[in-house]
Amino acid sequence: MMHAPRIRALQSRHAEIETRIAHEGTRPRPDDAALAKLKLEKLHLKEEMERLRRQH
Repeated sequence: MMHAPRIRALQSRHAEIETRIAHEGTRPRPDDAALAKLKLEKLHLKEEMERLRRQH
């Protein structure tokens, strides 16, 4: 698959963002704006991974 390295990089970034979201959520007063930004970025990464998988 030509897109495999790109998909792996996106998966890694997706996992990193998931960790950051979880960490932010454990704070006594989570930053709602930061969480929203992280979740949006995570969604964009997921969409890109799906797009690349469909192209295969």
